[in-house]
Amino acid sequence: MFRKTIIIEANQLGLLYKDKQFVSVLEKGVYKLWDFKKRYTLKTVFMNTVNREITCEEMLSLLDEYANSFGHLAETWETGEQDLGLVFEANKLVDIKLPNQRGAFWKNVRAMRVEKVNIADNFKIEERTAALMLGAESEKLRKAAGNTIYAVTVPEGFVSFLEVNGQVTEALSPGTYAWWKFCRVLKTKLYDTRLQNMEINGQEILTKDKVSLRINLSATWQILDAEKVRLNLADHTDFLYREMQLALRTVVSTQSLDQLLQDKNLLNEQVQKIVAAKAIEYGLVVKTVGARDIVLPGEMKTILAQVVEAEKVAEANLIKRREETQATRSLHNTAKVMEGNPILLRLKELESLEKITARISTLNVYSGLDGVMNDMVKLTDRTKVN
Repeated sequence: MFRKTIIIEANQLGLLYKDKQFVSVLEKGVYKLWDFKKRYTLKTVFMNTVNREITCEEMLSLLDEYANSFGHLAETWETGEQDLGLVFEANKLVDIKLPNQRGAFWKNVRAMRVEKVNIADNFKIEERTAALMLGAESEKLRKAAGNTIYAVTVPEGFVSFLEVNGQVTEALSPGTYAWWKFCRVLKTKLYDTRLQNMEINGQEILTKDKVSLRINLSATWQILDAEKVRLNLADHTDFLYREMQLALRTVVSTQSLDQLLQDKNLLNEQVQKIVAAKAIEYGLVVKTVGARDIVLPGEMKTILAQVVEAEKVAEANLIKRREETQATRSLHNTAKVMEGNPILLRLKELESLEKITARISTLNVYSGLDGVMNDMVKLTDRTKVN
């Protein structure tokens, strides 16, 4: 009645306590002991693939205190303030342990080990290593990598800067980068160095002669020196947009409506000159500036249309008078030539006869050919009545 039989199965350990004090470890097997006063208790620990990791603080304390009893059964690990632990199972990375943690693994399940990585100074991770961890098949490893790794990809045509605890440490060219993010604050900011377009729309501006215009402007620009942009501008696109607005208002306010409509290229050149001079100081270059639309108010459109119509009518009348003058001069010259040349005059008579007869369907001729030649068409009066 007072003799106990204890059976410890495979993948199990028995923790034997007497009067709630640890006595010994019971490995796989059958054990018998006398317990007259029921002073012994037994705790069973499983050591299978599901329970291969030891995280219970009570168990970890036993491992520390009774290292001789557990040394051949479990392996402990501990990370410092500047350490990360890479957990390998059968030489395959399966987990990442955070700083200031400790734990243990049962040895008889699978070969487990923890490699400590000091991240105090060298906290950069090779691109291939980071990709393997972040894209691992194991959900546990992917989650651990996501919590411990700061990764960024810089696309082609971009520049980025790494900021560690508020201080920029390096410029990043196109590529993928990763760092251990514990014990520090990491940030990166991308700058697009490709040619970009900016639209400045709906700008209501008064001209020099007090005409209200709405102007839409387009510009192309590019980052020339990303380091200078980072140091001097909190938002370089907002800066450039504001400078475009101010330059456009400055130029339009110093020109009349006629000047603006007469030469839009002059407006573009002046705005670009003003903005480009300021932008280059901050690492930006303005390539082109162009006014897409100059919209007039309704009443000004009507007046301008009337002016254009009047100009076109006057131009048409001038051309008409010029043509009439040229025709009259030509007739005058022809008459002077015919005046002294009877043969040429006669040929002109015959030409007129040909034109007239071409329009007549029936023609009756009297007096023969001589009547046709001499009497049908008379440009001068050959018979005088006395």
